[in-house]
Amino acid sequence: MSSPFFYYNARFDAEATIRRHAVGGLKSTPGMLTNYLGVRIDPKFLPSILTNMAGVVEPVPIPANWHADIAEWAAALRAVELARGAFKVVELGCGWGCWLNNTGVAARTLGLEVTLIGVEGDEGHIQFAREACATNGFRPDQVTLHRGIAAGTGGVALFPRQAKAGLHWGLEPIFGASRGQQDKARSKGTHDILPMVAIEEIVRSGTKTDLLHIDIQGGEADLIASSLAALKKYVGYIVIGTHSREIEGALFKSLLADGWILEIERPAILGVENPVPYVKVDGVQGWRNPRLLP
Repeated sequence: MSSPFFYYNARFDAEATIRRHAVGGLKSTPGMLTNYLGVRIDPKFLPSILTNMAGVVEPVPIPANWHADIAEWAAALRAVELARGAFKVVELGCGWGCWLNNTGVAARTLGLEVTLIGVEGDEGHIQFAREACATNGFRPDQVTLHRGIAAGTGGVALFPRQAKAGLHWGLEPIFGASRGQQDKARSKGTHDILPMVAIEEIVRSGTKTDLLHIDIQGGEADLIASSLAALKKYVGYIVIGTHSREIEGALFKSLLADGWILEIERPAILGVENPVPYVKVDGVQGWRNPRLLP
């Protein structure tokens, strides 16, 4: 077990959880990558990684595939298995709709009615998410995509523009942009001016949110700390991509104090060959809300 992705901590059998969702007899789709759940992915979403994978049918992602490892796959699918009757997922920083499609397809395979909600700042990535959801058979009334920046409260944020969607996936927003910052961004054309979408407005609508997936490039601790009341009331399970050890510690402090149960985690993988340690691979945490999922 030389891969670092085998080294995680869990309260449930993570590998068995992943394997339970494997779909047998999958067929290759020309021009598409097909993963082990049957989700079809257009290589144009991540050309630097997927260009040569068109027509491939992927095996079970243990210890990892090109975008997620055991800890993240297991955490997301754990939320699917805990859902009853229906499954609603909210993905913050949804990109091409990775976890909307993966968990949505897994839930649909189990016979659950599915609701998919995504928040994303990049206009091209929003279009990718729309295409991916349609490709994977979700009806328009099942999918809601917000172009904006997820935050604890409303306001205005700046989001960097890129020349072509799919080239950069770690762009960081500027939260609470001042009028001067907005004017500068507008005149230089370097950033889009977007609404900050309050997380409570998204998760409180309709039924309970079975899975909240958060990958927002460093703002996750602040988002959680400022949204605890809404999360406790409306969200059953949270999967968080973490971007520093400091963020991981802050999440432990906030969520443990608020009664959440940490079910699985893999710390961020650091590089230490430089004078200052840096994150080589984001960490993962999966948290269960015992008030909604006893």
